[in-house]
Amino acid sequence: MIEKTLITTHGKLRVKIPSQLNEVTLGQMMALQDTPELGDLDAISILSGVPVPELESVRDASAFMQFADAVLSLSHQIKYLYNSDHIPKNITVKVDEKPIQVNVIRNLSVEPAGAFMAARDVIADEIADHIKIYGEENWQDYFNPSLAACCKVLAYYFYCRVTGKKYDEYAAAAFTETIKQLRVTEALPIAKHFFMSYPNLSKPRTGFWHRLQMLWKSAQASRRSKNSNTSTP
Repeated sequence: MIEKTLITTHGKLRVKIPSQLNEVTLGQMMALQDTPELGDLDAISILSGVPVPELESVRDASAFMQFADAVLSLSHQIKYLYNSDHIPKNITVKVDEKPIQVNVIRNLSVEPAGAFMAARDVIADEIADHIKIYGEENWQDYFNPSLAACCKVLAYYFYCRVTGKKYDEYAAAAFTETIKQLRVTEALPIAKHFFMSYPNLSKPRTGFWHRLQMLWKSAQASRRSKNSNTSTP
């Protein structure tokens, strides 16, 4: 962590932001990714929890240089994380302020059936949307799932395991707020596993990208069929 006391127009302001990626939560990284025209103060605000107006009251703009360098370093680190295959053996999730540890590596399949189908749809839609924007040719060379999609898949995977409750579609979808507390270094490799395992969502297979290229067409056809059935009187 980088922590500094800054002088403002009305006193002092203590600001602390992560300097290493393993100190950043998935929710923070999602906010960085989703903020349009992200500026230095926006990034520092997201990582520190200090509102932008308070940061704007700092007297000397050069006081932010060390923070800006840390933000730049984190942006480079996240690129390498997308290529990481290291899956943590277990993770700790806080539910109602109570830490709950869950084993991961021993059971990397999405269960029960409702969670499986919901996660599969998220992945299929993410791939189809990417190809719709960037085209089908060599699409796999540029595809990285959005952090929002990763968060949804993880919510479906972890909901029953963490809460011990029966699967509920709406509760599992809302569980993304809990998943955002995970460190991004834990969350992204687990989510990547499921994107690589599609459509099984269990054990990865070889020929990943070739299979996806064929399967996204099936996903599109399925969605068109659903829309057609919905519009039929």
